[in-house]
Amino acid sequence: MKKIIISIFTILLLLSCKNEPQVLVKVEGKLLPITEEIQSKKEIEDFIQPYREKVEAEMNTVLSYTEKDLVRTDGELESSLGNLMADLCFDMANPVFKSRTTNNIDFALFNYGGIRAGITKGDIKTENAFQLMPFENNLVVVELTSEKIKELVNYLIANNRAHPLSKHINLEITKKGYNLKINNLPLNDSKTYFVLTSDYLQNGGDKMDFFKNPVSIQNLNYKVRNAIIDYFKDKDTINVKLDGRFRAEK
Repeated sequence: MKKIIISIFTILLLLSCKNEPQVLVKVEGKLLPITEEIQSKKEIEDFIQPYREKVEAEMNTVLSYTEKDLVRTDGELESSLGNLMADLCFDMANPVFKSRTTNNIDFALFNYGGIRAGITKGDIKTENAFQLMPFENNLVVVELTSEKIKELVNYLIANNRAHPLSKHINLEITKKGYNLKINNLPLNDSKTYFVLTSDYLQNGGDKMDFFKNPVSIQNLNYKVRNAIIDYFKDKDTINVKLDGRFRAEK
């Protein structure tokens, strides 16, 4: 009898230990608001402090100076900050592109929404570059046909915003259409053009689909923000103005 009881107990024990399939029934979450009542741990603060001080020192490093506020809203179809951003990216990227391909970039185009902050009159710091361009976007050069350039122009006209456009473009909206010159020459239908932009826009960001499927593409592996920082480091004072590179006929 004892053996029978032990045997039954053993069988029941084995059955109770059988691995049953696990099924997720529900997931519960709890909101933990971060308030002043939550006290930081001293050992963690002590560990982080040297890194915080290093980052703050780097962010406060003075790179250049501007005698006026630089914003994206001081013009209708162009802006001081947009002109600056497009021109400086061109200046920093063209030597890199030429060293790799022997070609020159024809012009640069970025998007209005990509400018995330203005720069106030006074010292320009590293922090300003991060505020201006908080994204990890890379500079790319796409080779576009004249038909793609026409799509680009039609986009700019329809969008009617001050997208950053480099000084190599002269675009006037007229009552009959538009007048376009690239590097002081009319659009050549038998030519392709090298256009500098960001990898985000090249992938169709901001509905700039004309950048998709180019004749060729060259990723410079050079972040837009790094180009901004490098340019500011090289300039004692930033001088920029509205020059009518994109305008509507009066």
